[in-house]
Amino acid sequence: MINLTINNKKISVPEGTTIMEASRLLGINIPSLCYLKDVHKTGSCRICVVEVEGYKSLPPSCVTPVREGMVVKTNTKKVRLARKNILKLLMSDHYADCLNCDRNQSCELQKLASIIMRNQNRIEDSIIRQEIDDSSPSIVMDGTKCILCGRCETICNKVHGIGILKTLNQCYDKRIAPENCNKLTSTTCTFCGQCVNVCPVDALKERDYTREVWNALSDPSKTVIVQCESAAKIAISEEFGNPPGTLLTGKMASALRELGFDYIFDTNYANDLNIIEGGAELLQRIITYFYNNKVIDQKTVDRLDFGTKDAPLPVISSCCPGWVKYAEHYFPESLSHLSTCRSPHMMLGSLCKNYFADKIQKTPNDIYVVSVMPCTAKKFEITRPEFINNGIKNVDAVLTVRELAKMIKEAGIDISSLPESSFDQPFALSTGAAEIFAVTGGVTEAILRTIYEVITDREFINRNIYVNTIEGIDNIKTAQITFNHINGDWRFLNGFTLKVAVASGLQGVSQLMEQVKNGESTYHFIEIMACPNGCINGGGQPRINNTEAIIKRIEGIYKEDSSKKLKKSRDNIDIKALYDNYFGKPLGQRSYNLLHTSYTKREIY
Repeated sequence: MINLTINNKKISVPEGTTIMEASRLLGINIPSLCYLKDVHKTGSCRICVVEVEGYKSLPPSCVTPVREGMVVKTNTKKVRLARKNILKLLMSDHYADCLNCDRNQSCELQKLASIIMRNQNRIEDSIIRQEIDDSSPSIVMDGTKCILCGRCETICNKVHGIGILKTLNQCYDKRIAPENCNKLTSTTCTFCGQCVNVCPVDALKERDYTREVWNALSDPSKTVIVQCESAAKIAISEEFGNPPGTLLTGKMASALRELGFDYIFDTNYANDLNIIEGGAELLQRIITYFYNNKVIDQKTVDRLDFGTKDAPLPVISSCCPGWVKYAEHYFPESLSHLSTCRSPHMMLGSLCKNYFADKIQKTPNDIYVVSVMPCTAKKFEITRPEFINNGIKNVDAVLTVRELAKMIKEAGIDISSLPESSFDQPFALSTGAAEIFAVTGGVTEAILRTIYEVITDREFINRNIYVNTIEGIDNIKTAQITFNHINGDWRFLNGFTLKVAVASGLQGVSQLMEQVKNGESTYHFIEIMACPNGCINGGGQPRINNTEAIIKRIEGIYKEDSSKKLKKSRDNIDIKALYDNYFGKPLGQRSYNLLHTSYTKREIY
């Protein structure tokens, strides 16, 4: 333990603790800008400087370790003046059009300036020297507002391992951008939006589609449909001052009606649909494996009614468009392993413009579908040619949670005073399995709840199945489930151990995929989500940057799961009716046309 004094208060902390961390233990808040706990510690912004007895200069507290007998002052006249001058220099090269900025009142630089630079003038004659990159349908890079804190570079390189963003040049022309200052669309960017979440200013933001949605709502010729995903429903409350994990689902539905949407559907319905199709696909590939190895014959296959298809194991999840794009760039030879299931909101978009359009006697062109998502990669996903039929998109616009909150505030709606209301039929009913899609491992558990019961006639509820991690990679967990005491046509699986892996974040995923590529993978199902902790921490969620808030969101999701009477997707009676009246059966011709997709091999530039 190291003994030191901070602002005349004595404290003992473990060796290796920084001055900032020690100060916070004493309740002393040192202002910072570039610092991100456990992620980014570089001292690049210098806002967190402090005065240390015996030091000639003012060290940055976020990277300076404590020493025995150290005496620290965090708020002297010298420190306050230094912070003001540092902030003035940062502001001198920052395009400060605050009233028109999307981050107005939620900008970390603005917040610091209001505290540190009170009654101070900024340095005039600031120079704007960088272009705005709006080439991507998901993310906009505005170099005129970048303060070179390096958070985005760290998250892209060290947390995700993709390395799109780099610090280029030096001195006057220093900037953070893709290599050779390429456009984002000329890189292997997955558009996950984690860089957007950690940016303290408005240099990185989602592409705003609120104007397009307002225009659609004002068009009397359009039937405007909105769908909401579970991670978005759990996080929307934070944009209105509620603590993380607070549920405002019913009030959110009422707010969407107030905005003027004609129909409000629940993407969780499509989560259940995705599980039925995805579970059937996994069973089909397992059956194919046993058939090809002559364990079962054609009669058994016919009785099981899943058919056989020359598709390999493991099956890899396809719900996350950021992960899918990553796979298309880096592992194009393994795309046949990806589930052909569309992501749930694309399934529901397809249903709205086909099944539902027929039901209300409209053409696909009459219908405008909006998805409220926790994700920025979904904005890219809806532009994929696989989801554009006869020139008409399956989903027309994606709004992040932040964008929807902005629309609600712009309309003057007091969401807290609204009554509770429900989602609209026929896409309203969902199960607990659909809720847990939003968290890491949720897709896998949801599929297991269904296929385990199909095979064994017993219920599967085991949330704590992920007990192992791949050595050296904490974000990848594994599990195995053995099928025992099976009767009937599934008895060939008696004693069969299903092995699964779950990856949260793309760091280390290449190790899993190299095994798949080389035919060495021992897994039967792999779930991969681009964002750490899954969609609950998506790039379009309210900005929090702390683990405690994410945990509260996850607890809120599992609370919703616990409150649902129906736990398994196969128990959703509205999904059963959809198959009885429209699709026939999972993996049928019509469901393939509307609910499945293909993938594109992409280059690495």
